[in-house]
Order: sequence, then C-alpha cells, then structure tokens
Amino acid sequence: MFNMKLRHLGWLILLLTVTTTVRSEDWREFRGPTGQGHSLAKNLPVSWSDRENVTWAVDIPGEGWSSPILVGDRIFVTTAVGSSDDPDSRNRSLRTICLQAGSGETLWDVEVFQQQHDSTSRIHGKNSHASPTPISDGEFVFVHFGTNGTACLTLDGKIVWKNRDVVYEPRHGSGGSPVFADDLIVVSCDGYDVQFVVALDRKNGDIRWKKERPATEVVKRFAFSTPLVIEVGGQKQIISTGANSVVAYDPADGSEIWMVKHPGYSVVPRPVYAHGLVFICTSFDRSHLLAIRPDGAGDVTDTHVAWQTARAVPHTPSLLVIGDDLYAISDKGIASCLDAASGEVRWTERVGGNFSASPLYADGRIYLLSEEGEATIIEPGSEYVEVARNNVNARTLASYAVVDSALLVRTESQLLRIENQD
Repeated sequence: MFNMKLRHLGWLILLLTVTTTVRSEDWREFRGPTGQGHSLAKNLPVSWSDRENVTWAVDIPGEGWSSPILVGDRIFVTTAVGSSDDPDSRNRSLRTICLQAGSGETLWDVEVFQQQHDSTSRIHGKNSHASPTPISDGEFVFVHFGTNGTACLTLDGKIVWKNRDVVYEPRHGSGGSPVFADDLIVVSCDGYDVQFVVALDRKNGDIRWKKERPATEVVKRFAFSTPLVIEVGGQKQIISTGANSVVAYDPADGSEIWMVKHPGYSVVPRPVYAHGLVFICTSFDRSHLLAIRPDGAGDVTDTHVAWQTARAVPHTPSLLVIGDDLYAISDKGIASCLDAASGEVRWTERVGGNFSASPLYADGRIYLLSEEGEATIIEPGSEYVEVARNNVNARTLASYAVVDSALLVRTESQLLRIENQD
C-alpha cells in the first residue's frame, strides 16, 4: 500500500511538472520556442477588441516593430526613442524594456546604444530603428539593432557586453533577428554595400566567424531574414536566406554546406523546416516559395529543389507548417494551404487587409494578424474555416508572442495582453 501511494504521488508530481511546463512555456525568440510559430498554450482567446478581454495595455515609448519575447514572468521588447527636445532630430536612444508579464508594470528601461544623426540610415515606412526581435537563453537577453550594435543584458537590465563591430549599410533599415547556434549568436547582415553572415560569442560578443554571401551580378542584394537552425543527419545547419540565394552554414566555422540560388531580394520571411524540407520565400519582385531538400553539398539549385510556386507567396510574413499542410498569408491578404510534400494547393481564400506579421498556431487554431490590427482566426484543415475576427484598431506589424493562456500583441504605441477574462 505504501509503495502504491508513492507511485501515485510520483505520477501526481510528474503531472504537475508537465502542467506547469506547458502553462509557463517561455517565448524566447522570434516565432517562439521552435522559431516556427508554434505554441503549446491552451485556452487562448478567440474574441477580443481594443478593450474586451484585454488584461492590460501598456504604452511603449518610441518606435519599434520588434516582437516581444517572454522569459519566466518577464517580457522584453526593444524600442527607438527620439529626442523630446528636438522632435525632428534623427537621433535615437536604442532601448530595451522589461515588463512584468502579469501586470504589465515596467520593471526597467535601459538605453543600450545611442544612434546619432550621422549614422542613422533612412528606413522604409514599414520599418523602425528597433525591428529585430530579442533572444534569450533564460539567463541573459540579447538585443540586436542591426549595424547599430548587438548587446547582452542580464534579466535585471545590466549590460554585460556590447559589440559595434558588425558594420554594413542597411537598405530601408535593419530587420533580421538573432538566433542561437550552440554557443554562438548568429545574425544575417545583408546591406546595400556588403552582405554576410556573422557569428558572435555569446559570452563576450567577440566575432567568432564572418562569411560573405556568394558572389552575384545582381545589384539589389539587401535582405532582412532571420536564420533558422536545423539538424540534418546529425549535423546542425544554419539556414540563412539572403538576396539571390539561400545558404546552409556549418555553425562550427561558418563554412558553406549547400546553396540554392533564387531570383529574389529584400527577403524577410524566416525559413521553416518540416518533412525533410526547408521552405523559403524569395520576396521581391515576385516572391517564389521553394521547398528544398537540405541533404546536399555545394550548389544544389538544379538538384535539390523539390517543388516551387509563385502563387500568392508572401513577401513579408513567414510560413507555417501544421501536420502535412503548409500555410501562407500573402502581404495582400490571400491565405493559402498547400500540401507540404508536393506543393499541391488545397485552398486559397482572400482574407482581406495587408499583412506583415507571421502567423501563429496554438490551441488548435491559426491566428493571423493584419497591419490594420485585425486578427483573423481560422481552423487548420483541407477547407477554409473562419472562426472569428477581432480588431484592436491600431497599426500592427509585429508578430504574436504567447504567455500562459494569453496573446501578446504589439501595436504602434502599445503592448497588449489579451486573454479570456472568465
């Protein structure tokens, strides 16, 4: 009897541990734990407005389209704050803000870099000077402001190190977010002048390796994509999409594993990986969706592209894979579902609106978010089934983050925690 009680107690402890893990799933990078837009959260809301089911709405000073991340009970966002004394100045205070997840209270607000007028590049109307999303290993938070610098902070806001040696000329501003690869922080740096991928040491910010992009005769070589780290045959690969090519790099030294050439530039969507295929979008001028087998070596353009399409392919939002299906939302609001293995189109539907944010899959539903602040919730499956539409009535380009059973939505001026109130 005593042993039986111990076994029941053990199962209870295990159940509580699993429940706690799911409930408090951290969201430590752009697009969440896998970097591919999936969450384990349950009981997420399907109905809200700018007031309904809003637990809190906090003003975020300055301008920034970085998505929020979550570590424990702390939310981190970056922003670029102009001068209150001179509103027309192009000077910016590049800052990191930490909020308490439950209340939205600001725990700290730290200036990381000063961006002076003479080093301030012109940005696209849909960009900001704080667009890359932070990343955390649970002990530190790493922030990236493109060519203006990368830094490591403690969770309490103390700056551990800074690196301002990664220099290039952004076109329309910076956008790609950092990723982890073993003990490295890897960033794609595709400027108008030079294009490369760089790996920094997580402990001190030193450059461990730097690899130039493959040579090309195409003039428009800038891009904004966030890499994705995958594992193929026991070997890790850093998949980084730039203008005119996507390259798989070896994290150990940055050497090229394979490459596929493509006709695009100004690439924004982050790659996704499923069913033994890497899926990328090539962005402008006409975006193509490529499904690539990542088991090749060298230039595999002619041998390892399993399928491709140019139909309603996004320039900006990333893709989403659920089961055997691949979902996309184009910048002009056309949603589509394809067979991930073959590229066969299952359905397309005009959702309406304009889109920059990447879709989220959570609690058995797909969450879309338009630039106009309207969220369209659909069911995954072989037919288009719309569940709900909700609007926060504010401009929204940042992607969702998830905390417990709540959605975090960043608008042009605020961060909202949205959840069921019953």
